[in-house]
Amino acid sequence: MKPLGNKRLWIGFVILLALFFIGSFFLQPSKPKEYPAYVSESPSPTGVKAFYTYLHREKDVKRWSRSPDKLVSEEDQLLVMVEPVSMLDEDEKKAYIEFMETGNTILLFSKNPEDLFELDTELVPVSNGEEILNQNKEEFNADFPTYRLLTEVSDKELLYDVDGVIALKRNFGAGELIVATTPNWLQNGMITKHDHIPLIIQLINEAAVDKILFDEYIHKADEELSIYESYPLWFLLVLLQGGIFTILGLWYRGKRFGPIYTVREDTVRFSDEGIRALAAWYVRGANYHDSLVIQADYVKTLLQDRWHIPYQKEWIDMEDVLKKKWKQEDKQAIQSFLVRLTDVLNKKNISKQEYLLWSKRLDQLRIEVEEY
Repeated sequence: MKPLGNKRLWIGFVILLALFFIGSFFLQPSKPKEYPAYVSESPSPTGVKAFYTYLHREKDVKRWSRSPDKLVSEEDQLLVMVEPVSMLDEDEKKAYIEFMETGNTILLFSKNPEDLFELDTELVPVSNGEEILNQNKEEFNADFPTYRLLTEVSDKELLYDVDGVIALKRNFGAGELIVATTPNWLQNGMITKHDHIPLIIQLINEAAVDKILFDEYIHKADEELSIYESYPLWFLLVLLQGGIFTILGLWYRGKRFGPIYTVREDTVRFSDEGIRALAAWYVRGANYHDSLVIQADYVKTLLQDRWHIPYQKEWIDMEDVLKKKWKQEDKQAIQSFLVRLTDVLNKKNISKQEYLLWSKRLDQLRIEVEEY
């Protein structure tokens, strides 16, 4: 095999190819990002970016993406929770309750907050009301929720209709829980409809705080992060460059992967190609007798390996064994075959016709020996 040539040229080619693929990866148009519902960064109709942007302009608002046990136990904070994607476990519930008991408020929007913070609900598939009332009995038009809250004696009813309570406030230690079954009011596609905005503002003002945390931790429970979101970009670039340099280093040291192909010159003498070339040389030189002797010796070698007939045994002495082993040849013809073959091999010269005839007969014997 010939060498690859100038190694520097090949290394430069590989580097340029790698840079091309890297550039194509970062310059290719990105697909539109898909957002879960009720996420503050989502501009989609199901997101709540408009609501978050309004709060950010009016008050001191920050996103909260850590677990609830990391919440700072300061007073007069409002934590806004919009439709958790999954039920909270007991430790998380306890952490949120401790946050409220230290003097903070949680504003929870959830279609069915059953079992959240000791809340109970009832299903109202079809609403019978026409307006929603606040605690001052002012009437508002809005989309009606499918669940109503079951109140306790100490609860304060904030919003309600003829079917039951839609929003309430409940004390937890030194803090409060404000809960509403209308998270759809906050969605980008719904917030400007009907009287949703004034109703939402009433619930926010009920907390009477300026420092607001927008809980995004509750939206990450079922969210699968891609490898690009799990690791920083600089780390991925270092990893990619390390892989390229590793490949180039192994290539420079002569490491190879994959199958090892035997050089043609190492096998051609023993392959069918070599045998055909040797036979053609004998034919062109009219060395028919020498070629036939070599072929007969090869068949005798096979007879020794496969049928255990000694190589030193003369052809004429193999009659008994061949009659038992050579199934495709008539037993009466085997004796004639051996006698005539011995005569041909003992001649000094043979014609081309004799060579072709006996070469074919020996090849028939060879095939049967190899098969059985």
